[in-house]
Amino acid sequence: MTVIAADYFHSYSVVGLLAVVGVLFVAVAFGAGKLLRPVVPTREKFLTYECGVDPVGDGWAHTQVRYYVYAFLYVIFAVDSIFLFPWATVFAAPGFGAATLVEMFIFLGFLAVGLLYAYKKGVLSWT
Repeated sequence: MTVIAADYFHSYSVVGLLAVVGVLFVAVAFGAGKLLRPVVPTREKFLTYECGVDPVGDGWAHTQVRYYVYAFLYVIFAVDSIFLFPWATVFAAPGFGAATLVEMFIFLGFLAVGLLYAYKKGVLSWT
């Protein structure tokens, strides 16, 4: 019993040692970068850099919330497509046909209800 426990904890000690070595490696790399880099603060270095364009104004801008909703809808349908492609490969396998078809129609039904709800709320109109 003690031999099995010793082997069990030995495997965790190897993982712990590897984690400590990884943390030390990152800490040494950051420390060396801090010691070796030149520090010459200038006014230009403290400005906000946005795609090579000099900042103009105070930097405060309002964005429309509806763009967030479009991004959210895109993520939902991207997840849908990620689920559809593996399903399509398993669907042709023997023994998976009817059950996976019913499951997929239930899944697509939930997505259709969500899309209908978004349409009824007027989320899908640009104006």
